[in-house]
Amino acid sequence: MATYLVTGGAGFIGSSLARALVARGETVRVIDNFTTGKRANVADFADKIDLIEGDIRNERLLARAMEGAEVVFHEAAIASVPQSMAEPLENYDVNAIGTLRVLEAARALRVRRVVYAASSAAYGEDPVLPKVETMPPAPISPYGASKLAGEVAMQVYARAYGVETVCLRYFNVFGPRQDPRSEYAAVIPKFITAMLADQQPRIFGDGTQSRDFCHIDNVIEANLAAAAAPAAAASGGVFNIGCGQAIDLKQVVALISDIVADGTDRRIQPKFEPERSGDIKHSWADIGAARKYLGYRAAVSFADGLRRTVDWYRSQG
Repeated sequence: MATYLVTGGAGFIGSSLARALVARGETVRVIDNFTTGKRANVADFADKIDLIEGDIRNERLLARAMEGAEVVFHEAAIASVPQSMAEPLENYDVNAIGTLRVLEAARALRVRRVVYAASSAAYGEDPVLPKVETMPPAPISPYGASKLAGEVAMQVYARAYGVETVCLRYFNVFGPRQDPRSEYAAVIPKFITAMLADQQPRIFGDGTQSRDFCHIDNVIEANLAAAAAPAAAASGGVFNIGCGQAIDLKQVVALISDIVADGTDRRIQPKFEPERSGDIKHSWADIGAARKYLGYRAAVSFADGLRRTVDWYRSQG
């Protein structure tokens, strides 16, 4: 039976992926230093995985985690634009240098494939929409630059060393277990938890900025497809992972308000604050390549995913 390693496997995306692999009956190993990952994220299946606590920059520990793995899902990262603006060197060290260490370990241990959590931040502020993988990258934050550096390294290792790599450029992922409490948290969990508590959600800017929000189940689907796709179709490739639609933040707040209201006349309006540096104005994925080469479907719509997510946060009190 194949062994799957998930780096950053106690984080929001990594734990969701590890949980899905366990549900399929796979042999799963997780490495996480619990800087941003949470033990609670893996508590319900911790007895079914090999959990290694440590940093991907620790070569010996990483080699131990990767020993015998057929596929590595590389999710470990500092996934925050504002944090990267405040601490660019740390962000680059984890995201770019850490990715090189993952690739070098994969090469030495003859891992068949590495699936990399790349980012739509690579596109920067190019006004052309939707974003297509053939567009020249132009990140505007240290986070975007660090994730792009990891992406380039993935492609180089595929060409130079024959390590099969697949880069998935995530757009704005959301869903259950996403932490709303950090100042660097993603907007949807912040919006939902604020509105469930009868508080106004904060929007940085005028609210017309738009995003291609993608439910976590779609991202899991994409990773599993990327691990299984024929090498000729996928290896060395870069693929957008989103829903293929954009929605602005004022619309997101209105939709959450409708769900939270649950048929009543209760409505909560956002409050607006100054824009943050490094934030992109518009983001929208062309997912045609992922459909063609990976068989990706994005089966969960934004509206359905949003309702599922609100229901989960509501169930958590």
